[in-house]
Amino acid sequence: MSRFSVLLLDKKEGETSFKSLSQVKREYKGSKVGHAGTLDKFATGLMLVLTGEATRLNPLFSGMDKSYRAAIRFGSETDTLDPEGEVIATSSIPSLETVESVIKSFVGTQEQVPPIYSAIHVEGKRAYQSARQGKSVDMPTRSITVYSAKLISYTDGLAIVDFSVSKGTYIRSLARDIGLRSSSRAHLEKLDRFTLGPYSKSDIGKDTDKLLEMLPLGRIDFSSSFQKTLKNGYFDKKGILSLKEGDNSYFMLYIDNEFIGIISKENGKYSIIALKNREEL
Repeated sequence: MSRFSVLLLDKKEGETSFKSLSQVKREYKGSKVGHAGTLDKFATGLMLVLTGEATRLNPLFSGMDKSYRAAIRFGSETDTLDPEGEVIATSSIPSLETVESVIKSFVGTQEQVPPIYSAIHVEGKRAYQSARQGKSVDMPTRSITVYSAKLISYTDGLAIVDFSVSKGTYIRSLARDIGLRSSSRAHLEKLDRFTLGPYSKSDIGKDTDKLLEMLPLGRIDFSSSFQKTLKNGYFDKKGILSLKEGDNSYFMLYIDNEFIGIISKENGKYSIIALKNREEL
């Protein structure tokens, strides 16, 4: 039986995002398993995992803001902008005053050039694939927002910085650009993601219903008299007992106060996105 779940994991250093799902795949054998947002192999921190029909909910999570603690190493830049790459440039280490000032200057909305070693498609091919072949990659810029950037410590050329950023922000690129603006070079040495949208590491272990309730979703209470039609993919508006709008067009669906699934509304039409236990309806 396919199991509908939304889970939070704390990814370990040295594991790929794909490998970090291994335990979930064993536990949820027979269910489709995916994740909403990858972390680089060297990075640690929050990953959101979806199983069963919950894998259809990726749009709910793809636009979330994120917070990170980054360790930025000044004095050298690598081709991958992380500790796993080859050093391509070196420079002197900037002063504390310079680093503090430059980090503050990155707060706000700006255009960012993503790393060439990334999964972004450029001319129909993953950028990292072309980079590994030694080909020149012209990375398109993207608009990102740094909501906050706080220097925690700076010792021997290693800056520990807390960032809160918008969707699509590459912390590796921030490290590179902070180094350049400091008249130096830099790369990301460590990275830990400690928030993902409304979620923090303290939410690891919460069940699916609780995690979904933390999102700005609406709520529909539905009549059990109409629940058989849900199994066949049809949502009858006549079955709505009560409706509470959220901040977006998605709703948590309940029957007799039990969470059943997720419904969307577009142009006045309701559609079933995912059901928790379709087989039991």
